[in-house]
Amino acid sequence: MGDLERSTAVETPVEPRQTPPRPKRQPQFGVMVDNDDDHTFPYVIEVFQKVFGYKTEKCVKLALTIHNQGRAVVWSGWKEIAELKVDQIKSAGKDFYAAAGPVAYPLSCRVVPMPG
Repeated sequence: MGDLERSTAVETPVEPRQTPPRPKRQPQFGVMVDNDDDHTFPYVIEVFQKVFGYKTEKCVKLALTIHNQGRAVVWSGWKEIAELKVDQIKSAGKDFYAAAGPVAYPLSCRVVPMPG
């Protein structure tokens, strides 16, 4: 009977274990803000707090970097969110802190690809 059992038994082939494909990493994009001579530090700090939710200390550091280096990446992440952040910065309203009167044009900013 041992031979009969062996001959009628159906073996299920074992397939090699397949690892699921890794999701492709999305490229990162940054929000670059340019320096200008018209917007004030209080305005820039206020805009960064509203748009990014940053603490005052981080906003001050970013504003100083922009002022000293001419521009800086102030946020990075997915492209769609970076585009939203740029739109929010550009629609932040007038800079009423300026001594010469309100600055009506928005901060100069754009979406840039991040190295990676």
